[in-house]
Amino acid sequence: MSRIVKFALFLNLATLTILVFVYPQFMVSPGKLIPGHEQLESDCFACHSPFTGANSSRCVTCHKPADIGILTTAGVPISDALTTTPFHQKLISEDCVACHSDHAGVRRFRIEGRFAHSLLDAKTQQQCRDCHRSPSDQMHNNLTENCSVCHDQNRWKPAAFDHAKLDKTLLAQCHTCHKAPADGLHDEISENCGQCHSQQKWKPATFDHEKYFRLDRDHNVSCSVCHARNDLSRYTCYGCHEHTQEKIRREHIKEGIRDYSNCVECHRSASKHDLRDQERKKERKKEKKDRRRRKDD
Repeated sequence: MSRIVKFALFLNLATLTILVFVYPQFMVSPGKLIPGHEQLESDCFACHSPFTGANSSRCVTCHKPADIGILTTAGVPISDALTTTPFHQKLISEDCVACHSDHAGVRRFRIEGRFAHSLLDAKTQQQCRDCHRSPSDQMHNNLTENCSVCHDQNRWKPAAFDHAKLDKTLLAQCHTCHKAPADGLHDEISENCGQCHSQQKWKPATFDHEKYFRLDRDHNVSCSVCHARNDLSRYTCYGCHEHTQEKIRREHIKEGIRDYSNCVECHRSASKHDLRDQERKKERKKEKKDRRRRKDD
């Protein structure tokens, strides 16, 4: 490489280096500053140190930790604060860049609203409600423990939950805290959720099928035979039985049964005339007698 080429490369490199330090806002700026720092647009070294980037020690020269959230950098009281609880005064470290970024270009590649709870002193970390608004649902209203019992400081969800922390009067009132499932299966169940579900996890759950239909030897089949596509909220008996709704219509209408889509309402086993069916027949006969009596009267 000739001496002239080397000199030209050196001159270009030196020129670029000088420009980086003289006009850094044009050479290496990752984006516009936030509105509050617009006046520093051409003074990169107000916040940055050469070769090391933004330095928190430079932030506190303008933003006094004791005044953050209370006074502006000009000493004017803040009337419309971003938070009702000034917490910067309780930070154990002045690591501003751990939570804040300034340039729009940088902010786009960072998680918005992140906060390093580890910078708070131990006592403040246990006072979640000083900074966060408490949920207003009935479950949280009946909890007296600190939020950290269920939630961690990295994310709100997922959360661990210990039912033992609830008021004892609520332990048997599941639907007070949980929304009741709105499917055909659960609509038929009037007992407490605890008969099938545990307090540790919602699934898997135990289920006493005998309360709704007796699975005798003629019905020892897989769930999908009666529950098409394994949809446990629905069932059909017509997958195996030769009769159809049209074929059984006349017999049911004769007995005064006009809604015969829910077979297990009367037939709780393979027997055509099981106990439940007999009970329904007695009820129908009584209704017929009552209708005749009212008609005669």
